Amino acid sequence: MKRLWAPWRMKYVEEADRIRECIFCTAPRRRDEEALIIYRARLSYIMMNKYPYNTGHVMVAPYRHVASLADLSRDEVVEIGVLVQASIKGLEKALSPDGFNVGVNIGRVAGAGFAEHVHVHIVPRWLGDTNFMPVISDTRVIPQALEDTYRSIRGFIAGEADAMLKEG
Repeated sequence: MKRLWAPWRMKYVEEADRIRECIFCTAPRRRDEEALIIYRARLSYIMMNKYPYNTGHVMVAPYRHVASLADLSRDEVVEIGVLVQASIKGLEKALSPDGFNVGVNIGRVAGAGFAEHVHVHIVPRWLGDTNFMPVISDTRVIPQALEDTYRSIRGFIAGEADAMLKEG
């Protein structure tokens, strides 16, 4: 799907075939702001999707490079579940969406862009966020710059994650 506000998109398209390293393995080695990492826990982390389906689209991934939920340890599954909950609660406070799509694509055939590293998508949704643009022109309008969204949601999600992980 095309993005109207995405001048960086061409760079992604041109480099897509050259990407050899797993983004979920390389992101934690970079600075949080550069990698769009919102929160780091012991076994997993939350990062924004650089090519979002909607404003506030985040992902939760384990640090460990595994392809499926079935390959995760119990501790990883629990921590990822808590980070998904924290993401939802933080996004509710920061953006007030009307709902969410939460999902995991396991395997390339299921739509996984990085099929070798399992990750959970959390996509905020609003009434009317699907309009004529995606239907007629296969284009979704993202109304806020990534950096602005990062700054607006990071504190809310990190606060929720800190509180929820301390409870456990």
